[in-house]
Amino acid sequence: MCQLLGMNCNVPTDIVFSFTGFATRGGLTDEHRDGWGIAFFEGAGVRLFIDHEPAVASPVASLIKSYPIKSTHVISHIRKATQGQVALENCHPFVRELWGKYWVFAHNGDLKNFAPALNGPFRPVGNTDSERAFCYLLQQLREAFGDTPPTTDVLRAALQTLTSEIAAHGVFNMMLSDGSALYAHCSTRLHYIVRQYPFTQAKLSDEDLTVDFSEVTTPNDRVAVIVTEPLTTNETWHAFSAGELRVFIDGAPLT
Repeated sequence: MCQLLGMNCNVPTDIVFSFTGFATRGGLTDEHRDGWGIAFFEGAGVRLFIDHEPAVASPVASLIKSYPIKSTHVISHIRKATQGQVALENCHPFVRELWGKYWVFAHNGDLKNFAPALNGPFRPVGNTDSERAFCYLLQQLREAFGDTPPTTDVLRAALQTLTSEIAAHGVFNMMLSDGSALYAHCSTRLHYIVRQYPFTQAKLSDEDLTVDFSEVTTPNDRVAVIVTEPLTTNETWHAFSAGELRVFIDGAPLT
């Protein structure tokens, strides 16, 4: 299946270190060769990079590894196709507008017999179960709350209900963000870590690369990284429980 990577911070931060290890899984240290993508929130806008080539061989991925784009919310995905052909329109993350904001979504898993009626403005362009699930999520939120976006707590409860409904059709690990919070749901495999003062060294598991975060941060920085499988060998990662939905704001999970 695919793999997910997300970052949520209290100050704009680059994801070069984490993405360098993550992208290696897109065809070198793992089998996810069917495309990749990454989205960065910047103010009200989103920079979206996608490629149907394997991340390990993609010149666009090489750009991301060498260009330190800073953001408080990032979602990335490497694809192993289960539904839909290898094509640009089937690469995650997907982006749509709701309530005057961009929403970014990526999914890891395989949904069987999932064909909800889509009768509003949110329609798939490609032919993946993932994009269909994203459109359904936004459609149901729009129907539930109309033109008035709910509070984070109310939205969290609504998403818990919707993700449980969708997960009944198969594996539904997903990340979703509007640039103010990052929502992550686990069906099977998802982990997170919060890096904050005092910062230490971290060593990637997929690349021979180590960084000392104390040299590139301030004592006030806080960064949450969420990923399918832990990226480093010398840090303590926390596993999600099956069925759990977590919300990350300012580099920390809400309780």
